[in-house]
Amino acid sequence: MLRKTQTHFPLPPETANIPSMKLRSLALTLLLSLAAVVVSPAADEPKLEPLFNGKDLTNFKAEESKEFWRVEDGILIGENNAEGKGNYLWTEKDYHDFVMEFDVRWKGTTPRGVDTGIEMRKPSIQCQLGISGSLKVDMSGSWYVGKPGYPEAGQAKEAKTLMHPEGEWNHFRVQAKGDTFTCWINGQKASEYTDPKFSGAAPIGLQIHPKVVMKCEYRNIMFAELK
Repeated sequence: MLRKTQTHFPLPPETANIPSMKLRSLALTLLLSLAAVVVSPAADEPKLEPLFNGKDLTNFKAEESKEFWRVEDGILIGENNAEGKGNYLWTEKDYHDFVMEFDVRWKGTTPRGVDTGIEMRKPSIQCQLGISGSLKVDMSGSWYVGKPGYPEAGQAKEAKTLMHPEGEWNHFRVQAKGDTFTCWINGQKASEYTDPKFSGAAPIGLQIHPKVVMKCEYRNIMFAELK
């Protein structure tokens, strides 16, 4: 019969005179320090703060948009009006470099589908959410630059594999930094577009597209300016 043996790892000579209780304390301190390194956010990760407070349209130009936007149960809801007019819910302040995270959901009730997005900078560039009016396909996560529309370099070609089904919440992260614009969908990088043309600071706008029967909902809108 084989006899079980225990393997012993000798302590370094300099620890020979340290009481075992103190050694255990040192070991625990080391483990906690390592754990802190693992769970701590990256040093350059910005501190996100609420842009939407879940109660009203504070931080936005509410007077211009109250016909189209409302708050219910902590959710920001946007709809076009009876005449089919559209609207942008603009932030009160202008921004250049920033990162923005939010949950969004929509469900189309007509073949046209929902057409919304996050607009920024001057001249305007938009991160599309939902169906493109020009292409008639879902271009969520892609960058719209006016003419020529959606440059191939800025298209989120794998967005369908990253998003939950229409009508469920999806988490987006949108970043404008220098001349580069990036979108993540549910934690995965979906698109990145670089163009120095879009260099001016501007308000950030949540879009309700005109001539579309649509409704979209946002929650947990978090924001940080990048220095």
